[in-house]
Amino acid sequence: MTQHTGAMTAMSKEMQDCVDACMTCHSVCEETMSSCMQAGGQAQMQIMRALMDCAEMTRMCADMMMRRSPLSAEMCAMCARACDMCAEACMSMPDDQQMMRCAEACRRCSQTCRTMAGATA
Repeated sequence: MTQHTGAMTAMSKEMQDCVDACMTCHSVCEETMSSCMQAGGQAQMQIMRALMDCAEMTRMCADMMMRRSPLSAEMCAMCARACDMCAEACMSMPDDQQMMRCAEACRRCSQTCRTMAGATA
């Protein structure tokens, strides 16, 4: 049991940074969805899809890294793609501060996920 506990505490700084970036991105996407729902409109629906995908992927990716899933490297690669798509969708509304905040969180998360996907592949 002691050996197992020791292994679980040894999360690399890169992995911890990635988990933190995923959780931040997840929160910001959720906040941005709320903002989008209030604004409405057809263009918002496309952004909402990207936000929903990104929010789900970042949460799942963080969870998988924390439990040391053998699939986490592949999940990080997919998560990076979802974050890139979401950042691009948010950039379509450059005058919206919340959208720009979300795009930045998505970009940061994408970078850390790509690092993890490469480091553990």
